[in-house]
Parts: sequence; structure tokens; C-alpha cells
Amino acid sequence: MTAASPPSGEARLRFTVTDVDTAAAVGSGSLPVLGTPRLLAWCEAATCAAIEDSLPPGATSVGTRVALEHLAASPVGQEVEVTASTAYVDGRLHRFAVAARHVGADGAGGKVVATGEVTRVVVDAERFLSRL
Repeated sequence: MTAASPPSGEARLRFTVTDVDTAAAVGSGSLPVLGTPRLLAWCEAATCAAIEDSLPPGATSVGTRVALEHLAASPVGQEVEVTASTAYVDGRLHRFAVAARHVGADGAGGKVVATGEVTRVVVDAERFLSRL
């Protein structure tokens, strides 16, 4: 994974699909292509990166809702860029638009792999864990 530094409230991460990322490996199918659960994890990682700089000391964020449309297959070896940008904030609730694209040989974005929305809520980490 590599990360770029877009403006606050946004994040851009790059991943390369490996054998452990495939649908066959993560239990979401039998094909050797990027599995939806792994893609979702990458989208959540981008939202975590996007919100990180805005968190007060002792706080973290937890995912509460996800809507993701996985639109295209990505073979092993394919580089995928995942972006997250703040779409809505209401107090502790942060909603992000997420997207994933293939990265072309020239480093530019290519085919859209997925689009969706991830909602996170800011919580006090210690208090949250004490309630488990």
C-alpha cells in the first residue's frame, strides 16, 4: 500500500492485488480476482486515513454503515487506487464517498472498479472499549 497526501478530509491509497486478496482466498468466491471483502477493507482504510488528521486526542472512528458497488474485476498484479473524500459531516458522524480505479501503466487512473459510501462515527477509544 502507498499513500498520497490530498487535502484534509480526503485520502488516496494504492494497493496491488496479490493472491491473498482474491475472492478465492477471502472466501467470497472461487475466482483469482480481487475479492469484494478485501476491496471493502481498502475503502475503509482510505476513510480512516481521510479522517485521521481531524480526530481529537484519544479519539478514533468506527465504521457504522457501508454501501459498495463492485463494478469490475481486478486480476492479481493489478494496481488499484482507492479514494475517500468527505461527503457529509454532522457532529461525530462522517460520511465518505469512496471509489476505486485501476491504475494504468502510465500511473493514471483507469477503469472504475467500485463506488460507494462509508459512514464512520468518532468515538473516545478508551470509553468505547470499556463498554465491551
